[in-house]
Amino acid sequence: MKYFILLFFFFTLSLQAQFQANGIVKDATTQKTLPFASIITNDGSNTISDVDGKFSITSKNKITSITISYIGYFKKTITVESTQIFYKITLTPNVNPLNEVLISNVNPALEIIKKAIQNKSKNNPEQKLNSFEFKAYNKLIVTANPDSINGTIDSVFVINPFGKHFKKMDSTDYKFKQLIKKQHLFETEKVSQYQYNNKRLKETILGTRMAGFKQPVYEILTFNLQSFSIYDSKYELFETKYNSPIANDALKDYNFKLLDTIVINGRNTFMIHFKNKKKKKEEGLEGILYIDQNNYGIAKAIMRIRGILNISGIHEFQYIPEEQLWFPTQKKFKIVKGTNDDDIKILGGTIQFDGDYEENLKPRKRVESDYVYVLSQTTNFDIEYNTPIVIKKPIVEIELKDDAINKSESFWEKYRTDSLDSRSQKTYLSLDSISIKKRIESRLNLGRKILSGYLPIKVWDLDLRKIISYNNYEGLRLGIGGTTNDDFSRKYRLEGYSAYGLRDYDFKYNAGIGARVDKFSNTWISGSYTDDLREIASIDYAIEKRAFKIYDPRSINFSTFYRYEQWRMSLETKIIPKVESILVFSNSFVTPKFDYTYNLNGTLYNTYTMTTATLSFKWSPFSDYMQTPTGRIEAEKRYPKFTFQFTQSIPNVLNNDFSFTKIDFKGEYQINHLDGQRTFLLFEAGRAFGDLPLPHLYNTSPNNLSQETIFQRITFAGKNSFETMYFNEFFSSEFMSFQFKHGFNRISIFKNIKPAIDFVTRMAWGSMRNPEAHIGLDYKTLNKGFFESGIELNQIYNGFGIGGYYRYGPNHLSDIKDNIAIKLTFILDLSIY
Repeated sequence: MKYFILLFFFFTLSLQAQFQANGIVKDATTQKTLPFASIITNDGSNTISDVDGKFSITSKNKITSITISYIGYFKKTITVESTQIFYKITLTPNVNPLNEVLISNVNPALEIIKKAIQNKSKNNPEQKLNSFEFKAYNKLIVTANPDSINGTIDSVFVINPFGKHFKKMDSTDYKFKQLIKKQHLFETEKVSQYQYNNKRLKETILGTRMAGFKQPVYEILTFNLQSFSIYDSKYELFETKYNSPIANDALKDYNFKLLDTIVINGRNTFMIHFKNKKKKKEEGLEGILYIDQNNYGIAKAIMRIRGILNISGIHEFQYIPEEQLWFPTQKKFKIVKGTNDDDIKILGGTIQFDGDYEENLKPRKRVESDYVYVLSQTTNFDIEYNTPIVIKKPIVEIELKDDAINKSESFWEKYRTDSLDSRSQKTYLSLDSISIKKRIESRLNLGRKILSGYLPIKVWDLDLRKIISYNNYEGLRLGIGGTTNDDFSRKYRLEGYSAYGLRDYDFKYNAGIGARVDKFSNTWISGSYTDDLREIASIDYAIEKRAFKIYDPRSINFSTFYRYEQWRMSLETKIIPKVESILVFSNSFVTPKFDYTYNLNGTLYNTYTMTTATLSFKWSPFSDYMQTPTGRIEAEKRYPKFTFQFTQSIPNVLNNDFSFTKIDFKGEYQINHLDGQRTFLLFEAGRAFGDLPLPHLYNTSPNNLSQETIFQRITFAGKNSFETMYFNEFFSSEFMSFQFKHGFNRISIFKNIKPAIDFVTRMAWGSMRNPEAHIGLDYKTLNKGFFESGIELNQIYNGFGIGGYYRYGPNHLSDIKDNIAIKLTFILDLSIY
């Protein structure tokens, strides 16, 4: 969802300093570019060339000269002319290169890095200081440099068998340049207070404003663009974690090179270049570390990655003499478009890439997205340390104050580290007007609701999941339902639905009411009545909301259900840190809708009543949460995640027929590899103790039809279902299963056919206590285990793909074709596909 929001701004909303110099640095002899050369202006402003030798340096003061230095080369100072925009600078090799730092015959950079690693605890503010707090002003813009845009009006011609003919005038570049001269494409500001008490770091957002939005877009506020600390073992850049260049095992992942010595804050530093050892440039982190020559602390850091997006993160520090410590004072983050073999389609438009062109091919015409970049700058001030700090509401990592979106202009004038220029001022005025005219804010909110499965209609959110569905028992099921939204009330809610099956000719319905009793923990007390159907032997975690799907592949093939008439009371809360929990009391009258009788010590039950208490919670130990005026949201979704559910029957209450205990557990882990591949692991287990009818036990999520031929069994694959396991083939009173899925990068078969290949393997074990008690349904048990593996070619065409799966092991069937399943797959990507 976050990437959807970012790309929304990139496409839908389609820093210029007063003095600027741009150029490229090359070797005078070989003409090869020199990456990470030092560039210093006459007023002391400094930067380095990028991995391609290019640089751009800006200053508030007039730039009259720049000095370029690089290890092994003579320094060069050139005069900057007001009439010249771009400079090609060549450096002459020095036969007597830098020799101030030589440590026997080893690479001096390695010895410096080793000492930086050894001294991390002495230089990390979160380890050396007992506490600290500061305020931070952040400004994020989506913009372009108008001087980079041609701005001409072109003639467009078409070529046909009769020759070349004029078609139209193209003024796109001209209009874009005129727009970008006046304003940015997007702008947002934020003032935060950071507090650290030697246990946790909390950000409290005191004020925020976004051009074009009355309410802030939380997905932007929670973007983790770059790590707060350079000393963490994992460095995070644009929500992707990399092994830090000063992690304890950094030497195995990175090559290091000493480039130069630079003075920062009056202290001498080593300028160390690091680069991931992987051959592919887009697979890892690269950059520069400026390391203090005395205490080996980080005085400045530049982190970069290259790929579809070229991303850089810069950290600047100020030296505190009394603590002998470099404390962070500034962060800068920038994204520009990189390279890709294919264009990216988004929201009805296309972002074009050059890819790898042959030399004789003519480059395409530049478009707006070639010039646009994202720039975020953060400045820390009012820094205090080693003073007593009390962190309020410490269970959340980020808190947005209720009045943060209503700050006056005097607030911003007080905390801005620099006044807004005319472009920034016009950005707010223009985008506020455009947002109202084009209903951008309402369209974004509508998209967010639809992705969650709801269509807002004034005070009512229509549940899209209830409108139409299909299964083999009800046939086509038509319905309507939903819940009230914040426009109705933030303290109370009404919900319900009604549905009718065209095959079973029966109505189903639900009605409920809820009241919020605590805003901070988002605690709700709710009550409801439901008369509906449910798949037999399926796990229903009370804490999990059913995800919205355009289609539900497994439910299409269901034929065995039970009907339940249920009264339900629940208490839902997020009062425990990183935990979502719910306590449910329910009384259900159950009627199996298939041939089934439960024999309990000679007493036969065709229908029965259950009174239960259920505690269900989901724990996300590594996720970060944000407290907003409307509730708590998961700001940083991280794995693993654990879901636990405990259900206990309540004897002798409301005609309860059975005594039992049921325990269910699920663990999920997802790894997003740096090269774009991904791995998903799922472990699930459950056990029922006592007397419990089969409809409430476990079926292990089968998804295969009992048909004669492979082609008759072709259906859509489920998300985590066993594709070769037949419906109602296995049941268990205790089970455990494990699933492994690895997604490779997309491969090119033909020009427009580039499937994403996924390998999947699943296994399950189980057993059934007192199998003789379940009468009327023939089934097997999983005592010997069940195993299947398969390959999926996903997103072959418009999200559709195909998968093949094979069943093996102890439950391998005698007819080989019965072990094979072919399924269609469908993956809908609403942002990029």
